[in-house]
Amino acid sequence: KIPVETLLKGVIVQSGNDATVALAEHIAGSEETFASLMNQKAKELGLTSSHFANSTGMPHQDHYSTARDIATLSRAIIQNFPDHYPMYAEKVFTYNGIKQYNRNKLLWRDKTVDGIKTGHTESAGYCLVSSAQREDMRLITVVLGDKSEDARAVSSQALLNYGFRFY
Repeated sequence: KIPVETLLKGVIVQSGNDATVALAEHIAGSEETFASLMNQKAKELGLTSSHFANSTGMPHQDHYSTARDIATLSRAIIQNFPDHYPMYAEKVFTYNGIKQYNRNKLLWRDKTVDGIKTGHTESAGYCLVSSAQREDMRLITVVLGDKSEDARAVSSQALLNYGFRFY
């Protein structure tokens, strides 16, 4: 038995697909039923161009989203779960004696960045959803399909810097 908070950290900090499946099965009984719940919630949040087929985000012909929908979902996470959102800024997660590092390089490079999530598959490329707050302004950036971990971090930092400088 693993506490839910530990599973959440495994998902958020380390992209643990095993943790996403465990949470999905605990919540809905099966990953398929959980994906159905995800699609219901997506409609409630106004995600008009997303459909979920699994809990992991792994490629599937019926699993897709857009940068706009991902940004909308990210905003909802920040606003609706303020007690859990600090997990997205955790740089290191240790479980079972194994130290695992958050793949969001901006957490180390920019003290105003406090999340959100990295991703990578062959079909989607290197992706990064970043959020940062400087003074009273929070920005969320979504970079999809970049060539490498470094490239997605550089692209995300450039977007954040541009947004904070010009808006």
